[in-house]
Amino acid sequence: MEILFVWPGKTRNASYRALQQEYLEKIKLFTRVNLVETAEARGLEEKWSEKILEKEARGLEKYTKDGYIICLSDGGKELNSKELANLIESKAMSPSRQIIFFVGGFLGLAPRILEKADLKLSLSRMTFSHELARTVLLEQVYRALNLIKGYAYPK
Repeated sequence: MEILFVWPGKTRNASYRALQQEYLEKIKLFTRVNLVETAEARGLEEKWSEKILEKEARGLEKYTKDGYIICLSDGGKELNSKELANLIESKAMSPSRQIIFFVGGFLGLAPRILEKADLKLSLSRMTFSHELARTVLLEQVYRALNLIKGYAYPK
């Protein structure tokens, strides 16, 4: 199994970036993992949101070809940690054996990326910054992999 995380732009907040790297290293103990940071739409004002989403979608789109696609979306399905673990475990047995998580930028994901999702996932009914959502997602995937292996997750 391979897990791929794809999002536009680098995480600017150094604290979040350090935590993301820490969780990526921990995930590597369980499975192959890759992080792809695609081009972020820069220099466009928020009033041009459609253009921002379109530009970011072009970078994300090439990663929608193979695998089980999970897009983070505030309108997505909420799962608890055990349910996420069960989902990851079941997809690990599928022929593609690749799970791809997409996290949007500050405006989210373009509709055409969301349409390609096998699952739209919400981390919470609350709103998080996209950089914090990235960090929470990595932590939850690490937690899920611990549950799959039957390890006690440190609280």
